Amino acid sequence: KLNYFQQPQDIKESDFLKFLERYGRHSFLAPSQVQPSFSAFYRAGDPILIYFDSSSVLSTLRQPVKMGASGLCVDGNPAGFLDSKSTSCTRIFANLSKSCIADPALDAASYYRDFTVLKVPINDTIVQSMKVIYEIEFSGTHGIQSVSVRFKVSNISGNSGSSLQQHFTLHFWVSAPSLPGLLPSLTLSHTLPRSGNPGYITGAPLLVANSGVMQHMSILQSEGDGSCSEFLRHTVQFGRNMRTGCKLSLSTVLEESNCSYIQQKLYKALQGMNRAEDLAITGSAHSTQAEEWTTVLIQNCSVQAVNCTSCCMVPVTLEVQILWTTVGLLSNPQAQILGARYFYQCHPLKFLSTRTVRLTTVVTFTDMTEWPEPPRGQPQMHWKLPFDIFFPFKVALNLERSYRGDLAGYFLLILIMSSILCF
Repeated sequence: KLNYFQQPQDIKESDFLKFLERYGRHSFLAPSQVQPSFSAFYRAGDPILIYFDSSSVLSTLRQPVKMGASGLCVDGNPAGFLDSKSTSCTRIFANLSKSCIADPALDAASYYRDFTVLKVPINDTIVQSMKVIYEIEFSGTHGIQSVSVRFKVSNISGNSGSSLQQHFTLHFWVSAPSLPGLLPSLTLSHTLPRSGNPGYITGAPLLVANSGVMQHMSILQSEGDGSCSEFLRHTVQFGRNMRTGCKLSLSTVLEESNCSYIQQKLYKALQGMNRAEDLAITGSAHSTQAEEWTTVLIQNCSVQAVNCTSCCMVPVTLEVQILWTTVGLLSNPQAQILGARYFYQCHPLKFLSTRTVRLTTVVTFTDMTEWPEPPRGQPQMHWKLPFDIFFPFKVALNLERSYRGDLAGYFLLILIMSSILCF
C-alpha cells in the first residue's frame, strides 16, 4: 500500500461533472505558433527581403559568416538593415576545378542575379490560402492501395500587389478489416509514433480513433487574418492546457430554414473533419486492445433559442475536458487518462444580422492522482552485540563496591578500639 498508487476510479457520464468540480481548475497556455508579420518599413536589425521572380520565392539577403574555431563559412546568416559590418570566413574545396564551375559561392553572379531587393517589407494583401491534401492508403506488405487528393481553391484578382500562400499535406493511413472481439471503430495503424510507454509523456500528442483510423486529437487553428482554417489545426498535447479562437464566415443570406445546416457546419468546424470517438488511455495503446481505449463523452447543447423567434442556437465554444491520473510504482509513475468529454456551449444567432461567428476551443487537463500515505517514521537501527559484552565493566564495578565496603568496616573497627583504649 505504501509503494503503489491506489486503483484509479472508473469515470462514468453520470459522475463526470462531480469529479470535474472537485479537481478542476482554470489554467491556459498561450499558443506557441505565431503568424509572421511585416511592418510598413524596415527597422534597424530587420532582415532585408529579396524576391526570386523565376521561382516566386521570398527570401532574405544573406551575408556569409564564420562559425566555430575553424572559421568555416556559413551562408544562412541574414543581413540586418542598418547593420554595417564586414565578415570573413574560410571555404574548403575537394576539387577546386569542379567547384569553380558548379559552386555558387565562387560565382559572382549568384550574389546579384535572378533576384530583386524589396524596398520595404511586404505591404500587400495575402489572399486566402490554397491547400492541397494527398491521402495515401496502404496495407502492410501489400503496398499502396489507393491515393486521393483534395483541393481548396480561391479566386484571386489580377492585381500585382497581392501574394498567394499555399499549403500541401501528405497523409498516410492504414485500412484493415475489423477483427472479432475488437472495437468496431479501431483498426491496425502503425503510422503514429508512441506518446509514451506505457504512460503519456507531457507534451506528447493525444491519440484518438476516428472511424477506424488512429489520429492525433486536434482543435481549431486560425489563419493570418483570424479566420478559422478549414484544414490546419492545432495538435492537443498531453498535460498542456490550451485556448484558441477564430472567426468562421457564414452565408450572406441566412434563412430560418437553414438553422440545422448552420448548426452542423459549426459542430463540424469545432470537432474537425473526423470527430474523436475513442481516446487512448495510455501513450502506447494498441488499436486491437479494447481495454486500452475509452469512449469520448459528447454533450451537445440545447437547440432551442430562448425568447427569440428568429434565432438559431448554434455552438460557439467547445470545452475538451480530460481527467487523468498517475499510477504505478512511486519510483516510476505512469500517466494515464481516466475519461474525456466534449462539452459544447451554444449562443443564439440572429438571422439576417450575422455574417461571422467567433468560435472558441478550450482544452483542460485535470489531475486526479490520489497519492499513497507517506511512511510513518524512519526505521531505527538495531545493534546486534554479544550477550556478555558488559561483563568486564560489571566485574570492575562489583570489586569497587566490595573494596569500599571493606574499607568502611576497617575504619569503624579502628574507631571502636580507640574508644576502648582511651577509657
